[in-house]
Amino acid sequence: MAFGIKKKEIIEWKRKIDHGEIAFLTHYWLDDRFPGCKTVTKAGCKDLKRLAEWGRKYGLQKEWIHYRPDGYSHFDLIGKRQKEILNAEGLHEHIWE
Repeated sequence: MAFGIKKKEIIEWKRKIDHGEIAFLTHYWLDDRFPGCKTVTKAGCKDLKRLAEWGRKYGLQKEWIHYRPDGYSHFDLIGKRQKEILNAEGLHEHIWE
């Protein structure tokens, strides 16, 4: 279940993706499959090759991309790896305790 997302944040995430950027959107999220995890970050890009290459540098497999026919394909970053990747990208504002 996703919550705590503002429409403005979604619009900005989509705009960046539409321009070929790697874009990040973090929101609160609860799923019983991931106990202790309270947020997810969606790292997306319209250019799937670029997205896969970006993910590879963090050990993410291209098969883990959530493919979306609307062009907003993304990796879901969760838990410890989420925090490690966000720190590496300098996106400290996306790390919520």
